[in-house]
Amino acid sequence: MSSRTFDRETLLDLTVNMIPLGIMLFFVGVFVVLNPFGSDPVATALQMSIMIVMLVALTALTYYSGKAISEAEDELEGEAAEHAESSATEEPTAAAE
Repeated sequence: MSSRTFDRETLLDLTVNMIPLGIMLFFVGVFVVLNPFGSDPVATALQMSIMIVMLVALTALTYYSGKAISEAEDELEGEAAEHAESSATEEPTAAAE
């Protein structure tokens, strides 16, 4: 079992979500700096709230899916170790018969 929650393989699995996170961060930055849609405060607030809510939601989804992936990998490794242990203890009895 790994002491880190997100090992290399889990991070590779989560790259699917990290790329859109980077794109959203880029656009939030561009819209804050350049303000391409004018200075209407209602439109700007609506636009930023939608972008930031989606950014936070995707970040939370990425974290919890990474945690679930890591736990599932640990379970599979534990089951594989138990299976290897049980097959190793069963082999000498079968050879003795």
